[in-house]
Amino acid sequence: MDINEILQYLPHRYPFLLVDRVLEIEEGKRIVALKNVTINEPFFPGHFPTHPVMPGVLIVEAMAQVAALLSFKTMGVKPDENSVVLFAGIDNVRFKRQVVPGDQLVFEVEILQAKRNIYKYKGVARVGDQIATEAELMCALKAKS
Repeated sequence: MDINEILQYLPHRYPFLLVDRVLEIEEGKRIVALKNVTINEPFFPGHFPTHPVMPGVLIVEAMAQVAALLSFKTMGVKPDENSVVLFAGIDNVRFKRQVVPGDQLVFEVEILQAKRNIYKYKGVARVGDQIATEAELMCALKAKS
């Protein structure tokens, strides 16, 4: 999936869209996607001016966006103005490597469990062959009220 297709499945836009490309997808199973981290990211001037580091919470958010892409493709639907995917839980998060400008984050997310509109995933974010972040995520597809 290129960025144009990603934009059809995620409601996020700049500066909060954190997925650049999907490399692989097995609907109902797993997805591999990437985020190119550049010095132009809007968070780097404040985190931290003399040593720019991507905030861990944004790495987890990017992982959740990748998971949402997998869920929508698995369900065969595109989000619309009446639905939204929300975090329902985050467990076992580990930050193992800093992510800095010039890095390319590669996310591997697999579905562990799916019941109705609630999905549980295992996600890993790597830079090269090093794990940067890993987490278990739970997300729910909700109708907007």
